[in-house]
Amino acid sequence: MATLINFGQISRSLISPGTFPAVVAVIGIALLGIFADHQNRIVSEQALRAQVLAKINLVRAKLEGNIHGNAQLVRGLVAMVAAEPDIDQRRFGELAKRLFDGTNQLRNVVAAPDLVVTMVHPADGNERVVGLDYRTNPAQREAALRARDSRRMVLTGPVDLVQGGQGLIGRFPVFVGDDGGRRFWGLVSAVIDIDKLYRDSGLLEDHGVEIALLRREAPASAPFFGRQGITEEDPVVMDVSMPFGTWQIAAVPRGGWDGEPGNAWLLRALILAAGVLVVIPIAFAGRFYAQRQRNYLALQDSETRLRRLSNRLELALSASHIGVWELDLATNELIWDDRLSDIYGLGGSGGPRNYRDWLAVLHPDDIARADADFHRQVAEDRPHSSRYRIIRPDGTVRHIRTHATIVHHPRDTPRMIGAEWDVTDDVTLNKDLEKAKVLAEKRSAQLEAARARIEHIAQHDALTGLPNRRYLDQELERLAAACARDGRRIALLHIDLDRFKQINDTLGHVAGDAMLVHASQVLKQNVRSDDFVARIGGDEFVVVCVGRPGSDNIEEIARRIVREMRRPVAYQGHQCRFGVSIGIAVEEGAGIDPGRLLVNADIALYRAKNRGRNRHEFFDEALQAEIVRTKKLADDILRGLERNEFIAHYQPQFDARTREIAGVEALVRWAHPTEGLLTPDAFLATAEDLNVVSTIDRIILEQALSQFDRWTASGLLVPRISVNVSARRLRDEELIDSLRRLDIRPGVLSFELVESIFLDETDELVRWNVDRIKEFGIDIEIDDFGTGYASVVGLLKLQPRRLKIDRQLVQPIVKSVRQRHLVESIIEIGRTLGIEVVAEGVETMAHARILEKIGCDKLQGFAFGPALSAAALEDYIRGGSWRAAS
Repeated sequence: MATLINFGQISRSLISPGTFPAVVAVIGIALLGIFADHQNRIVSEQALRAQVLAKINLVRAKLEGNIHGNAQLVRGLVAMVAAEPDIDQRRFGELAKRLFDGTNQLRNVVAAPDLVVTMVHPADGNERVVGLDYRTNPAQREAALRARDSRRMVLTGPVDLVQGGQGLIGRFPVFVGDDGGRRFWGLVSAVIDIDKLYRDSGLLEDHGVEIALLRREAPASAPFFGRQGITEEDPVVMDVSMPFGTWQIAAVPRGGWDGEPGNAWLLRALILAAGVLVVIPIAFAGRFYAQRQRNYLALQDSETRLRRLSNRLELALSASHIGVWELDLATNELIWDDRLSDIYGLGGSGGPRNYRDWLAVLHPDDIARADADFHRQVAEDRPHSSRYRIIRPDGTVRHIRTHATIVHHPRDTPRMIGAEWDVTDDVTLNKDLEKAKVLAEKRSAQLEAARARIEHIAQHDALTGLPNRRYLDQELERLAAACARDGRRIALLHIDLDRFKQINDTLGHVAGDAMLVHASQVLKQNVRSDDFVARIGGDEFVVVCVGRPGSDNIEEIARRIVREMRRPVAYQGHQCRFGVSIGIAVEEGAGIDPGRLLVNADIALYRAKNRGRNRHEFFDEALQAEIVRTKKLADDILRGLERNEFIAHYQPQFDARTREIAGVEALVRWAHPTEGLLTPDAFLATAEDLNVVSTIDRIILEQALSQFDRWTASGLLVPRISVNVSARRLRDEELIDSLRRLDIRPGVLSFELVESIFLDETDELVRWNVDRIKEFGIDIEIDDFGTGYASVVGLLKLQPRRLKIDRQLVQPIVKSVRQRHLVESIIEIGRTLGIEVVAEGVETMAHARILEKIGCDKLQGFAFGPALSAAALEDYIRGGSWRAAS
């Protein structure tokens, strides 16, 4: 029974009104502690993420700077290679060596003209790379072709290198030529040492975090740097901008995110202490609940408010690592909480402290300023705020920020209550960021200087130091715009050195280079100070003069340049002489076209060379009209070939003694749709420029052979037919094959070679073709004999079937005994060598009788008949009208 009574007493005590608030308080404090602990973990993880982000941000900046810097250096080399497409290993090594003089991560660079590696720097240790063909190497082909087709840099890697090790490979396409005709030259590839890149970018340093790199385009793929499973641990991720795309950098703290916050147990202890402080008074007061119900209710309300305020304060202080202090301004007694003691490294056993204890831990350099700030703010009775350094007992220096305010109470001495927090990490981060900024600015300045040097090299000729074609194009565009605004004119002098090739061929390229340097100096000395002088290639220069119309004498400048260039130049005991031809084009006003200026000056230069060189010529309307006429004639010739307008006419040849038909010469005529029938002197020169004379020769040959077959089939007796063959046709490697396909009967065809193309030292292809022609049974004739270069020795070598005396020698024989003896001597040479002689230009029967008397074999001229069409010639032969005339 007693036991039951005791149990009942215990039950009543547990559920008594005085005990119930204490139980609720315990439960509330427990829940609040759980929530505070959870929030503390969240805040701790956020702070940890901020620290990890700050660390990898520095790594990212270095990585981006290093890769962008390496790419910029190689782009400079690419610009130099594009400016010197004929670059060799020695020159490439000189240019590439400059890339390695600074701080970078380049391991080697190679040049691959036409996608085959032929140049490498440094050469030592990279011999295995030379000869590598990107088109056939499976590991290199795709990236190389992608760089060529996209015209942009392609960077791959990390990859295994042919010469050993791993690296990033940047492939830069190189295009040469001007904007109107740029062509693909090849690739310049640079290998970035991957280990040095990681090291210089800080990836290999111990930051207290684990870092991995992966490609943003394939985030699901494994990292190519760092631990493989890091992407599955909720890492901090940051993009790394690259010239070729984007990488991602991922990081987690070493040990992961689940580590215990450093202040966890302190927070729990504070919550527990607060709970004890709250629960004990509540439980004690509960005993007197019945007697002091009203007082207890009032006290309970007050304690509840105090608990809430205390909890909020404790949570805020714990989450922000802020220490609180209180200073009695009357006694200088100083009270620190435990967090502040931890910040100062003094622990909780420091005992009573005062203002001087605080001054003692300050950094010597900050004591005077901090003390003055404190006393000034106390004197002014305003909030105190300051920053200073402290020296902890272990010797470490920490940066502290403090904020305090003065509290006045009627029944208490004035007190200053303040809070302090450690900002060392922020200061360190700011310093690191400042250093990174300074480094980046320095690197940017270096890159800008390198870009300026590369730009200068890319715009100037390496030999003479003059601006090159690229610079000229830019300057012409600028000057054209300026002259369009202010009404000035531009005069462009296109200068070409005469006889420069002979100096180069006889004394060597070094002498040629010396002459080019001399020429550039002469140009600079003989133009005005504000004139623009450029070397645009080989032995060609350009001078650009700008001025008001009529205010300068361009012709005098041209004469002075021609005169000074003709002076001899001494070189290693030789007197080198050369001249210049100058073409001048002038434009003014708003319609200046740089491209047209260059073309017009080039046309005028062509005219100067054709008129004897060592002179200047202006581009004018007459020259423009001539160009237009020549262009129209060229277009008509090409159109005439397409429409089969070129036809054969035939001039008969006669036996000098019997006056019988001995053969015909096929002559080309152009049946022009508007101009009528044109002879070769109206179009042959332009046809030679168009390189279609061989085509015309072939057309006339095929027509003549076809017509000869028709005459033979109809019973018309034409013993043989001769056609003209140009020098270009004789040098055609396909000539013999084309003749073989025509199935020519031996003895019925003769090829007439003009004497001006038959030299004693004929090239081997011509001699070989002539020998094969003879094997086909085709006779060889020398046309226009007596006006060219052939000698008796040349006749012996060629052994032609016949030669034709030029009409200039034949026509005077009626009145000039001396000219008659000359022709008789040529006939005698032919008779001695067993060569038939044909006389051209037989205008009268008097000519025919004299030529017959002195032994000429064949006659051809208007005395017997002009060149006729095939039908007219057939009527002429059948009619036999020449017999009566003779």
